[in-house]
Amino acid sequence: MALYLIESSLKEVVSTTEELNQKVSALQAKLNEKNAALVEVQVSKDFSRSFFIVEGETQTAATETLKADGIPVELVKEVRLVGKELDDVKKNNDVVNYLVEWNIPAEITMDQYLARKKKNSVHYQEVPEVAFSRTYVCEDMTKCLCFYDAPDEAAVKRAREAVQTPIDSITELAGK
Repeated sequence: MALYLIESSLKEVVSTTEELNQKVSALQAKLNEKNAALVEVQVSKDFSRSFFIVEGETQTAATETLKADGIPVELVKEVRLVGKELDDVKKNNDVVNYLVEWNIPAEITMDQYLARKKKNSVHYQEVPEVAFSRTYVCEDMTKCLCFYDAPDEAAVKRAREAVQTPIDSITELAGK
C-alpha cells in the first residue's frame, strides 16, 4: 500500500479541535471501509491548512472519501515516510507543533535527497531544544514536509540552518 499526502483547508469545515476530532473519527471509519487508513492529520492553528496522510491502494479512495465528507482536496501526492517507521507514526504518540515545507529543486533525485538527509541529520543535535520527528517526501520530488516539536518558530529555523536545508514555509500546528 502507498502513502498519500492530501492537502486541504478546513476553515469552512471545522472551527474547533473537538469538531476536527469528530471529523477525523468519521473519516477513519469511512476510509477503513475502502481498505484505506488515515495515518495522521496535522492542521494549522487557524484550520486554514490541513495535511492528511492516508495509506491505501489508490489515491482515489482517499480523495473521494474526503470530498464526500465535505473536505476540499487542494493537492494530492504519493509520499515516502523518512525518519520514522509507519507503525510508530500510527501510534500517534509524537508531539509535533511545526511543519516545514521545502520545495525540492528539480535536479535533486530521491537517492540524493536521502543521502543528504542522512549526512546532515546529525546536526540536529546542535539545536537540542528542537526534536525532529519525521519527513514525508513526495515521490515526484516536488517537495517534502518535515515535522518538529519546538518551542518557537525561531528554534525551527535554527534547526533547519544546522542541517543546511531551506524553508519554503513554516506552519504552526494545532495541538491534539
